[in-house]
Amino acid sequence: MEFRDLRWAIAASQHRSIRQAAETLRIKQSTLSRCLQSLEYTLGSKLFERTNGGTRPTMEGREFLEDARRIVGEAEAMAARLKTRSRRESGRLTIGIHTSLSAGNLRATLLEHRHRFPDADRQFVDGASEHLISDLASSAIDVAVAVVADPNPNWSGKSLVLWSERVIAALPAKHALASHDVVHWGELRREPLLMSQRGPGPELLKLLISKLGSSDPCKLLRHDVGLDRLLSLVGMDFGILLALESATGATYPGVTFREVHDAEGPTRLSFRVFWRQSNGNPLVRSFLDLIRERYPDLSADTGES
Repeated sequence: MEFRDLRWAIAASQHRSIRQAAETLRIKQSTLSRCLQSLEYTLGSKLFERTNGGTRPTMEGREFLEDARRIVGEAEAMAARLKTRSRRESGRLTIGIHTSLSAGNLRATLLEHRHRFPDADRQFVDGASEHLISDLASSAIDVAVAVVADPNPNWSGKSLVLWSERVIAALPAKHALASHDVVHWGELRREPLLMSQRGPGPELLKLLISKLGSSDPCKLLRHDVGLDRLLSLVGMDFGILLALESATGATYPGVTFREVHDAEGPTRLSFRVFWRQSNGNPLVRSFLDLIRERYPDLSADTGES
């Protein structure tokens, strides 16, 4: 029995006519008749009743055709999945992120990827940069999009410089610094600073230490919670939070955002995408192609390694 035999038997049952089924299949009527007879001989059961009024399935034929439709349907669906996967249109892509998606380039990139590849299953993993790099090395994730303050992170795989984002301070609305147009690094000294080991917190702490020239630049209030809860704590006047501008797309009661400046103006941190060269997931390439397309001025930068 061949897969073709199942499809031809299904066509014969749909048209209730050998002649019409043969025309639809674009084969000779005699070829279809011989195929059905051979199929019945192989199965040892009569599948169709042939009369002057047409061809109709027998009771055994109806049972056979029900299974045949299921088999053909599953096989065609499997073939379609493989074709779209080979074209990098389906499958699962696990992305490590550590920044807010309320605004910014990462949000726009993910929306565009979903638009182009609607059948792809995207799974997200949150964590600090070092944790995402570790997950990448162990193949727990496919790509990581993160800020790394260290210009030479402990990563031997591939990476590409992407966009940069301004560093912002989330302030209680009634805080004295909220009346300023911008906040300067020196003004954060001795301020209570909310800090999390999640997301870009560790990278922002490294930046703070480098800007203020001290390993203990201010009072750190550490909490093992996500960005949304930290911003809520800011609104409750628990302290100040350093974040990236992508976090400003959402509104939190009692929270005011201000850029953080040094002598040269706004402070910015660059994002990178990290991946393993040996990763055979075709969706990784489609994701990287999209990033290079959206940021062509950076895709050729020497930051690719």
